Amino acid sequence: MPMAAIGSLLDTDMYKLTMHAAVVRNFPDVETVYKYTNRSPQMTFNKEAISWLQCEIEHLGDLRFTEDEISYLREAIPFLPEDYLEYLSSGQVLLRPNEQIQISTEPAENEGKFHLRLQVRGLWKDTILYEIPLLALISEAYFKFVDTDWKYDNQTERARQKTLELIRHGINFSEFGSRRRRSRKTHDLVMTGIMQAVCESDESGRKCFAGTSNVFFAKKYGVKPIGTVAHEWMMGIASLTMDFVNANKDAMDYWVNTFGGENAGLALTDTFGTDNFLKSLKPPYSDYYVGVRQDSGDPEEYTKKIADHYTKELKYPPFSKVICYSDSLNPERAIELAAMAHKYGLKATFGIGTNFTNDFNSVKNPSQKSEPLNIVIKLLEVNGNPAIKISDNLGKNMGDPETVRKVKEQLGYTERAWAGDNEAHRWTS
Repeated sequence: MPMAAIGSLLDTDMYKLTMHAAVVRNFPDVETVYKYTNRSPQMTFNKEAISWLQCEIEHLGDLRFTEDEISYLREAIPFLPEDYLEYLSSGQVLLRPNEQIQISTEPAENEGKFHLRLQVRGLWKDTILYEIPLLALISEAYFKFVDTDWKYDNQTERARQKTLELIRHGINFSEFGSRRRRSRKTHDLVMTGIMQAVCESDESGRKCFAGTSNVFFAKKYGVKPIGTVAHEWMMGIASLTMDFVNANKDAMDYWVNTFGGENAGLALTDTFGTDNFLKSLKPPYSDYYVGVRQDSGDPEEYTKKIADHYTKELKYPPFSKVICYSDSLNPERAIELAAMAHKYGLKATFGIGTNFTNDFNSVKNPSQKSEPLNIVIKLLEVNGNPAIKISDNLGKNMGDPETVRKVKEQLGYTERAWAGDNEAHRWTS
């Protein structure tokens, strides 16, 4: 029998484990519902892809954290609470996909093609672990059975060349490609190419490559796992309390109380609009957090806003804070943004994902991209309350429309569109 496409619970992004620890400690009895969304709905599935996906989802129920993996987490992420690591060791972490995942299809316009419908239901401390493996499996299913006009050829060399280009320009970056990778094999080939370039570049390579968000590949390649938090944390707490005015502050309080201020990491600002978040990003929180992560909206407008907040309003010295760009990047774009961040007095770092792990061309027409899926899984409900996200991109807003409308009004949220907000063709527009 072929090996399952997801073979370890470590094959996920680090922020899922840190959030898992925070949920286990603070919200062990909270119930959640997650919903899958395909932001590129023109890309549909066939029966073979759905059948393979259902089988692979079932295999997730066989996974357990091993003692070796827990020992690795204790060493690699030393601020994880010991009671959380003991919880992982207890055998209580059991995924039950047959009970927790509802998967169905809806016929698409093209004959023999289907839209995928998927929800995850259960305790937050269980369901939080599904997002990354499910997204990786959905993407792999699509490119295994629907778009098959591509080859693995040159993936390692392509990743090596991108990495060398980043290193040549002194760009500090991490690999962030778990969620939308073409396959686990692609991810492995890409990590091989990145590490080849890092080793060739000696000290400058080690200085520029910060690590990978994927904990399994961080362990395999002996690099640092990277990550802090996802929108899910702020969405979950806001939904639980229905206090959207104080949600960002509440989320930071729980985080700091769980991990300590010295391990706060990067703040993700755009769950309810960055303007709203900055009202809470003041001392002591602005001291705890080393900087912010940009994940939506116009990056130059965002950079200027963050720089003004830190240097003009809060009086931090230039270059004392970090901005991490993580929205649909490639090396060329990262080089441009690094210069822009420097202009505004911010230290720049980058999370590059899909451009590493899902960058393919058509075999039949090499000048044409084999376009990645733009897929997400987000909280829909927490303890029966609607969960919403109001980012700095109109196309990334999610959740119950009436709740979104009310919260926008409550927070004084201003709608903004920009040239890069085409979610249906995120990496080719």
